[in-house]
Amino acid sequence: MGRNFVRLLALTFVLLLLGASSVFAKSPDEERAELQEKREWTLEKLYEEIPSAQYAVENSYGYAVLNNTGVKVLLFGSAHGRGMAVNNVTGEEVFMRMKEGEVGLGIGAKEYALIFIIETPEAWEGFVRSSGWKASGSATAAANDGVSGDSLEGAVMAADGIWVYQLTTKGLALELSIKGTRIYPDKNLNDLSRH
Repeated sequence: MGRNFVRLLALTFVLLLLGASSVFAKSPDEERAELQEKREWTLEKLYEEIPSAQYAVENSYGYAVLNNTGVKVLLFGSAHGRGMAVNNVTGEEVFMRMKEGEVGLGIGAKEYALIFIIETPEAWEGFVRSSGWKASGSATAAANDGVSGDSLEGAVMAADGIWVYQLTTKGLALELSIKGTRIYPDKNLNDLSRH
């Protein structure tokens, strides 16, 4: 009798959790609206840190904002995030997801945002289409951008035609390693039949 009672109690608890999660689940429209609000908030924080970043964002071919949470326990860590890419030329918005795997000694959790400046149509296509974009190594420090000829102060080059800023809870990160990071379209929030 004791075992059956425990099983019944466990089953009831699981059903309550499932019911609660479905009650609080957001619709795709609510998720999109939340990501748009996070994009605006993140860009405001970036512009406070580096005012010249506003010019880079607004005058690039496109940009992307991803908000992430990373967790590291002993040797293994991972980060996951969500956000959106915006094409300044066409007005297209693509909702994105991010995954990052990390190996190395450490413990802790961190929240951060990545803001990508996308300079060309080719870089845009490579970033937002198909299986997504994957960083192959550590980013290098900014020199000159192709947007205005001015320095992208605080940004690092992630790939040809793609620069990135990283904001943490402490401000702008001066060093950035995004090796193993994969960014891809969110199939639940995009109409992928258009692409």
